[in-house]
Amino acid sequence: MVRRQQAADRAIRPKLRSPGHPKFQRHVEAAFWAEIAKGLLPIEAAAVVGVAQAVGQRWFRHAGGMPPFDLKFKPTGRYLSFAEREEIALLRAQDKGVREIARAIGRDPGTVSRELRRNAATRGGKLEYRASVAQWKADMAAKRPKTAKLVANPRLHAYVQERLAGQIKTPDGKVIRGPEPPRFTGINKPHRKHRGWSTAWSPEQISNRLKVDFPDDESMRISHEAIYQSLYVEGRGALKRELVWCLRTGRALRAPRERSRRKTWAHVTPETLISERPPEAEDRAVPAIGRAIC
Repeated sequence: MVRRQQAADRAIRPKLRSPGHPKFQRHVEAAFWAEIAKGLLPIEAAAVVGVAQAVGQRWFRHAGGMPPFDLKFKPTGRYLSFAEREEIALLRAQDKGVREIARAIGRDPGTVSRELRRNAATRGGKLEYRASVAQWKADMAAKRPKTAKLVANPRLHAYVQERLAGQIKTPDGKVIRGPEPPRFTGINKPHRKHRGWSTAWSPEQISNRLKVDFPDDESMRISHEAIYQSLYVEGRGALKRELVWCLRTGRALRAPRERSRRKTWAHVTPETLISERPPEAEDRAVPAIGRAIC
């Protein structure tokens, strides 16, 4: 019995850093990215789903403008959901036992017992179960970060970065430096005159050229999407963010296709569109009516 209790004590996770504000649930983020896919700006999508503008802009910037997870994914029910954790917290506050809680939520008593031990809050010096903290701990433990291919393969990293930067070399191997671009802010794309040299390769060109230069070396393979993610997605740590200057678009963040299909831009109001002119402007019955509108 003592040995089993010792094993149970070791199952308690060590103290973690404070999560701060409770993390928004996955369905809220999924709704945000669904609005982004419709062509809305981050501040507009944040207002639709009911989060702060700063939160929406941070989600968009950290993910590089693309959804960080599959929007079509549906939970299988294998793991406890946030709603189940809220139910456990409410029943625990009423001094309900483990088996009674398990019967109420339809789970095995061992699942509830492990949940109360592993994901309980420990900052107060004792185990207190709170649903938001438990969900945060479960999300942290479920992460399985994968090392980026450009980080694990220095040879491939050097090949991609050299061509992405468009470095020009003399016959003796000396690198010719191009024009010095402005300081990278990570928000707006640079002016055309400040972009990298036109000799820079695109990610598609680099991906296809690898098969020609290294036909027998399977380790020297990478997709153009992986190169884009190494540039745009925060935390990959493979390529320098400043290399976005050398892309054809020069964008610091990706922009959904639907945004380019919007009828009006931020500086064009509906009143200034030709399609919104009054009928009098077509037959020129009223002098200067067309000029006043346009």
